[in-house]
Amino acid sequence: MTFAGINYLAVLSAAVAGWAFGAIWYMAFANSWMAAVGTTREKIEHANQQPGGYLPFVFAFIACVIMAWVLAGIIGHLGPGQVTLRNGVISGLFCWLGFVITTLLVNNSFAMRPRILLVIDGGYWLLVLALMGAIIGAIGV
Repeated sequence: MTFAGINYLAVLSAAVAGWAFGAIWYMAFANSWMAAVGTTREKIEHANQQPGGYLPFVFAFIACVIMAWVLAGIIGHLGPGQVTLRNGVISGLFCWLGFVITTLLVNNSFAMRPRILLVIDGGYWLLVLALMGAIIGAIGV
């Protein structure tokens, strides 16, 4: 299932995996994350019940699709025979190091957010990009 050199089955699989991993990750770190952002479970549950309360989940999935699509394009540029699970993971890790953690560090520093928020959110994106890279590298672009 390719179009213009991108395997959309790989992209969709990587996006679903990254999005689903978010549920697991943020359930595991829910209390620490809520404390770091200064909210409570009750506030989140109330917000989820309001009109459009589901939108953050939709936006998160769309973001994962776009991220997986761009990562597939990056991995595809490695050239013939270079699209492998290993190179996919390495590409995901380089993207995290070069773009994600640096952005989170700057934004969280200026916003004076607790360091644990950087660890929780940065750790999530580290593992998501490695997972997406592995899936895309294994399935192919």
